[in-house]
Amino acid sequence: MWEADDSQDLWADAPRSDGGTERFVTGNLTRDDLDVERGLRPQLLEDYCGQDHIKQSLRILIEAAQTRGECLDHVIFSGPPGLGKTTLAAVLANEMGAQIKTTSGPAIARTGDLAAILTNLQPGDVLFIDEIHRLNRQVEEILYPAMEDFALDIVIGKGPAARSIRLDIPHFTLVGATTRSGMLTGPLRDRFGISFRLDYYSIDNLADIVTRSAGILGVQIDRASACEIGSRSRGTPRLANRLLKRVRDYAQVRGGGAIDLDIAREAMAFFEIDELGLDWMDIRILETLCKTFRGRAVGLSTLASAVGEDPNTLEDVYEPYLLQRGLIIRTPQGRMGTAVAFEHLGLEPHGQ
Repeated sequence: MWEADDSQDLWADAPRSDGGTERFVTGNLTRDDLDVERGLRPQLLEDYCGQDHIKQSLRILIEAAQTRGECLDHVIFSGPPGLGKTTLAAVLANEMGAQIKTTSGPAIARTGDLAAILTNLQPGDVLFIDEIHRLNRQVEEILYPAMEDFALDIVIGKGPAARSIRLDIPHFTLVGATTRSGMLTGPLRDRFGISFRLDYYSIDNLADIVTRSAGILGVQIDRASACEIGSRSRGTPRLANRLLKRVRDYAQVRGGGAIDLDIAREAMAFFEIDELGLDWMDIRILETLCKTFRGRAVGLSTLASAVGEDPNTLEDVYEPYLLQRGLIIRTPQGRMGTAVAFEHLGLEPHGQ
């Protein structure tokens, strides 16, 4: 039941204002990604593209643990969605020669659920908990002695007759993944001996990923086209693979099946993804700030009403990448389009 299974319903699509749910440029896992990601995910560190500093550290830590005949210390991976945290967990288990058991924070609703998982572990197993910051607090308390002492404290009975017993569990490695490391409690964070934060990928790394994925999918692609797809992928491998699939479909119908630079650019234009990886809603937000409000500060609710989107969705889904690219800024008065945004839209600052 707890074997590694990517089919868990951990995906989340961003809603579209036109009533649909599909958004190509989100880093969140979608149903469309599940079948493809199973085949495209690397199994070993040597096949993993990017995150070189993490790979080098893991090689040393894994080799040291294997030399001593011990389990690897508990590991926490943090970073935005789509950067490869789940993939790294599976790679780590493969490199250790261990079985991986996979679950997620929201899926462990009761302390008994976690106890059942832990007591079914074999020595040396890797337990991967995705979105670990969403663990129930009572469940988290059970996890503390399991991580430190490899033991479970269980209370039997109720009232005056209640008593506590301690069950030993096999030594294991807990690998946690979180998109919001700030939401981890201090006691849980401190129990991870190894902590890595995944960074956004360079265009060259993404081009390597696209080339590798295209080979697995049986799609012919040149380096220039791989770089073109990589440059529009927001630094995110999951998005790069998703865009590759879209371009493959376009090339199959409108081209000869092979992907060249012209086909890649035509496909991106067809799916409304521009040179910076912005989609139609991103452009709509920028045009509202730069054209409609002429560069003035705009409150979140006002901006959400103007673009026809929920304020929380606007803040959590669309704004992070626009802020990261320096296209918008947040001020005490509200959101403002930057000079970079005006230049990208081909406008003079302040609508002049």
